[in-house]
Amino acid sequence: MDTRTSPIRLRITQLREAMAEAGVHAVLVPSADPHLSEYLPARWQAREWLSGFTGSMGTLVVAADTAVLFADSRYWTQAEAELAGTGIVLEKIATGTALTHIDWLARQVPRGATVAVDGQVLGLGQHAALRAALERAGVALRTDLDLVDRIWPERAPLPPQPVYEHVAPHATTPRRDKLAAVQAALRAHGATHHLVSTVDDLAWISNLRGSDVTYNPVFLGHLLLDATGPALTGTLFVGEGKVAPALAAALAADGLTLAPYGAAAAALGALPAGATLLLDPKRVTLGLRQAVAAGVAVKEAINPSTLLKSRKNDAEAAHVREAMVEDGVA
Repeated sequence: MDTRTSPIRLRITQLREAMAEAGVHAVLVPSADPHLSEYLPARWQAREWLSGFTGSMGTLVVAADTAVLFADSRYWTQAEAELAGTGIVLEKIATGTALTHIDWLARQVPRGATVAVDGQVLGLGQHAALRAALERAGVALRTDLDLVDRIWPERAPLPPQPVYEHVAPHATTPRRDKLAAVQAALRAHGATHHLVSTVDDLAWISNLRGSDVTYNPVFLGHLLLDATGPALTGTLFVGEGKVAPALAAALAADGLTLAPYGAAAAALGALPAGATLLLDPKRVTLGLRQAVAAGVAVKEAINPSTLLKSRKNDAEAAHVREAMVEDGVA
């Protein structure tokens, strides 16, 4: 198979042309979005579009002379079938959390060359490991390039599906109570502000749901919380038109205002000097971290909502059991 009969080979060739123009030897394409989700909206399924591998987890590296997909044992049979004829080599790894691709890049990329990855979909923790390994190998790292976007003309837009409210009886705790619990945690950390990007934490705090990801009741957004006042307030960055006026009014009554999805980085850059921003390094991307204003102190800790939502009250536990029965029957 060649580029005349294989769209995957053609896409790899086009990516290498973009790499050559940018002076890049290798491109890292993770399975990730700006929220570091496991299940991705179509807009951020770059690894699948570029490789043809449809598994939910996997990492693709395209170098000047080779292309490698890193996948764990859940996907080996599937990946071998889907990669056949593409020229992409399957690298079998032990687990989905293995960082084998980082070791591979450090070994295979020539000293003095450059590796590129889109910092908007790269987690802070993975960036630290990648940067350290490449520095030891004498390899430069660029995180300001999305080379796949340059060759992806039919890339999907942001999901347009509406956001809706999670209500009683399944919403057993009011939004205001959740905000108050998060505020108490922020004060214990000495933080004045907090950024939430993970869609599950966002849905829990806001008592909102959506359908931006197939089979997941979540929506894409960022939440910047301000704990400097008597009650916690915040800005919800979400796609325009996704929140109906009545729901926007209910959110405003609880201290949450709306802003365009793409405005989160600018808001981070506008935080006041002397502020302390709480970030979870496993749940925030490098791109958002780099947007934080220089005069802002950053404290890294697990999102308070991640711990809070792990503790179920009696009603929530009953709903979980009910859902498991329905799931088992299905």
